[in-house]
Amino acid sequence: MTVSEGVPEIRLSSVSKRFRDVRAVDDISLEIRSGEFFSLLGPSGCGKTTTLRMIGGFELPTSGRIELRGVDMTTAPPDKRPVNMVFQSYALFPHLNVADNVGFGLRRHKVKEAEVRRRVGEALELVHLEGYGRRKPNELSGGQQQRVALARALVNRPQVLLLDEPLGALDLKLRKRLQLELKRIQIEVGITFVYVTHDQEEALTMSDRIAVMHQGKVEQIGLPEELYDRPTTRFVADFMGTTNLLRGRVEALADGTASIRLDGGDACRARADGLTVGDAIEISVRPEAVSIGDPGSGGPAAIGGRVEQSAYLGASVQYQIRSQSGALFSAVTPKTGRRYVAGDDVEIGWTADDALVVGGSAAVEENS
Repeated sequence: MTVSEGVPEIRLSSVSKRFRDVRAVDDISLEIRSGEFFSLLGPSGCGKTTTLRMIGGFELPTSGRIELRGVDMTTAPPDKRPVNMVFQSYALFPHLNVADNVGFGLRRHKVKEAEVRRRVGEALELVHLEGYGRRKPNELSGGQQQRVALARALVNRPQVLLLDEPLGALDLKLRKRLQLELKRIQIEVGITFVYVTHDQEEALTMSDRIAVMHQGKVEQIGLPEELYDRPTTRFVADFMGTTNLLRGRVEALADGTASIRLDGGDACRARADGLTVGDAIEISVRPEAVSIGDPGSGGPAAIGGRVEQSAYLGASVQYQIRSQSGALFSAVTPKTGRRYVAGDDVEIGWTADDALVVGGSAAVEENS
């Protein structure tokens, strides 16, 4: 089956899934393009794995429609869908060697033995496991077992590969290495990957686009840099990395800039897009956007405070700064800059462009 121009690889239209009284997935609609590395990102219980399982046919939606390359697959069983799934648990057959694990699906479909051997060899080469064919799964490391599971899924040449937190059981260093390997493999085979993770850095590293999910809904879909730099909701701003979430009220507008009085009394600035004087708002300021200087070095919107804690992170230094009004701010600066220690008096500030409004009056009241 080929993709017609303009037809997405996967389309979910108003899809919901209930488990008795629990709405695990709540009326989500999204499109995934052919050849895309697309991630479903969110905390535990947000509905991302249920969404993946519905795409694969392992769960049927309570309502809505699922299309693969324009064909309605809403109720089709898994073996009738052109997809394969890789699980976190690997699910390898312990009594079979690596080559037989990888070739299991091909033999089940009566593929000729010479073709099985050829394709198994290609799949093992793709995941850099040449020469491991005769080993048993218990003779492999966790990372190698995950590569076998990936080869087994790819050898069947699916149109879409579904991956449910496949690196979650691995240690940090190996996980980071396999993130790069997965992206390499996806580019090399050229098929669509749909990847479930709760790890923001993992999603940012590998994905072409990301759907951030929360309480069964899609909060925002976008490029990694869009979600980080321009989150459209409070949840996305807070979930995608670290941020300073600050509540306040607009006091004045001038030249595209809003003067904000924070709840604690500190003054700062933000872009004035769509704001009016008197609006109660919430802004997001990333720690790396917060500048630190000596007292008296800042502009009229500088906030005075004292360093409570500093932490050396290798390439940067992270500071926790308590303002004179009692508010706590996080700042990250390059290690090559001026270094401060706990107890130092400082001023902090940011440009108006670095303060993103993520909520108005309703959001402020809701999160009170």
